[in-house]
Amino acid sequence: MYALIENNAVTQVGELSILFPNTSNPTHAFAIEQGALEVVEGEQKDQRFYWVTFDSYQVNGSVVTRTYTNTPKALEDVTETPEGATEPVTTKGLKSQFISQAKSAANSQLASTDWCVTRKFERSIDVPASIATARAAIIAECTAKEAAIAACTTMEQLIAVVAPVNTVEMP
Repeated sequence: MYALIENNAVTQVGELSILFPNTSNPTHAFAIEQGALEVVEGEQKDQRFYWVTFDSYQVNGSVVTRTYTNTPKALEDVTETPEGATEPVTTKGLKSQFISQAKSAANSQLASTDWCVTRKFERSIDVPASIATARAAIIAECTAKEAAIAACTTMEQLIAVVAPVNTVEMP
């Protein structure tokens, strides 16, 4: 992606074929000769945690940077009554969403051995010790992760908590 510059301001942005439509196969060297500069991307934070929107193009010497606004998403649930509505609407915050994902991941891991628990309940056949131990570890890890997520007060804390992946595996 390149930008055409006039008076230290970006006038047009696009691929070389768009910026120079009357030139067959324009090259990087040709673009530079014509006053175009290559555009570099500015910081875009992880979109799982931030609303990332285009802000502007910044010209700094021979560099054009495409800048973004990174707005943190809500950590907590937000309940509000929209104008004209009678019932409140709750938008789940990131903490609720990641707790739900942790529970879903744990349930998926436990699903392969649920039959052992059903068998224990229905026919009093013991759950093998290795499976019982692994299930307990998965449940404990999920409970700890839920507590850690709930305790987060900043986006940085939440990112640090949810980045690691569950490590307990079934025998």
